[in-house]
Amino acid sequence: PTGYLHVGGARTALFNWLFTRKHGGQFVLRIEDTDAKRNTPEAMAAIIEGLRWLGMDWDEGPEAGGDRGPYFQSQRNAIYERHLARLESAGCLYEDQRAIRFRSPREAVVVEDIVCGRISFDLTNPGTHPDMTIRRPDGSWIFHFVNVVDDIEMGITHVIRGEDHLSNTPKHIELYRALGFEPPKFAHIPLILNKDGKKLSKRDGGASVSYFQEAGYAPEAVANYLCLLGWSPKDDREKLSITEIQELFSLEGINRRNAIFDLDKCFWLNSQHLLHMSPARFLELALPFIERAGIRWESEQSLLAALATVQPKIKHLNEIPSWIAFYFTEDFPIEPEAAAKAFQKPGARSRIQALIAAFESLCSWTHETIEAALKSTAAQLGLKAGDLVLPARVAATGRTVGPGLYELLTVLGRDRSLARLRQALPLAVQ
Repeated sequence: PTGYLHVGGARTALFNWLFTRKHGGQFVLRIEDTDAKRNTPEAMAAIIEGLRWLGMDWDEGPEAGGDRGPYFQSQRNAIYERHLARLESAGCLYEDQRAIRFRSPREAVVVEDIVCGRISFDLTNPGTHPDMTIRRPDGSWIFHFVNVVDDIEMGITHVIRGEDHLSNTPKHIELYRALGFEPPKFAHIPLILNKDGKKLSKRDGGASVSYFQEAGYAPEAVANYLCLLGWSPKDDREKLSITEIQELFSLEGINRRNAIFDLDKCFWLNSQHLLHMSPARFLELALPFIERAGIRWESEQSLLAALATVQPKIKHLNEIPSWIAFYFTEDFPIEPEAAAKAFQKPGARSRIQALIAAFESLCSWTHETIEAALKSTAAQLGLKAGDLVLPARVAATGRTVGPGLYELLTVLGRDRSLARLRQALPLAVQ
């Protein structure tokens, strides 16, 4: 736990999750909280919430349980002590300034990596590869040791992690062998770099999953984008559902090159997912933002109708409240600039009056009849349709931009639409 879920960690989890789901395996979530300074409830919650938001579940781990727990390293001290004693009895340990070090066999170690291929590491020189510490002088554990022990105890068959851990892998293999176990299969995935070619850090925009949650991205869009950082379906498709990715995903399909994080591409993918989303899913994702804004709707049906008019235009979910608020109150502000553009041109009042008369004469209130009435009125007045669309829009919504006029007036209904046009009359010049 670091206080936030980095997109690199989220992508690594996604690759593990996709691999296990495709092959019917077990996905294990383990919290590596041996660093007491970082071990806070908020830091752990960021991991749990972030993974769940992205659509992942786990077969074993916090909240899910399992028979190979506990799943917090801070609670596994007795297990580590037992394995430490095994290494000590085998003569593999020694003390150095109160720290416990593992005595390297001083051999070449070959790593057969699913992504990176076959790599040989020469650990024979203590000058370049000193014996690793596995327990600090204060009694706390180094992650190299406890991760290996946990992999053994939890029956881990595959370890999929960032390429920055590749150089640690030969040390881990030495520990597996010293403890008498075969190492799992390793797959080291490429790093995520920013546009400057440096490792993506917390300072970079979009580096944490919470950024996307707060900015109103759809979880499926972010998951889609993260999967494309180092992997592709090989058919030029970019917008994919998680189900499609799961069917296509393979460790062998992961690219060897480092991935460049491009927030603009994620933004585009988000807009595509929102555009093609089912109304029910769009409503589900929009609700937290609508409730946070204090908007009160009469029924789910009315809310769905309002959302249908803005879904093609929304790029981020946090934009929705400002786009639909006017549907659910008669006490909405009219932006000064919008009022000036719509109501301060000579003849504005007579145009609105003509539009009111045309709307009052309609036998039915539909998109088609509203559009026909407005265009007919504009023609009679010798105007372009846009000369009536703007004042009608500002009267109905208080803004110059928003849903399509005919759609929004249909949703508002005849009575409310006419009432808003009449309320705008005093603001319009003759």
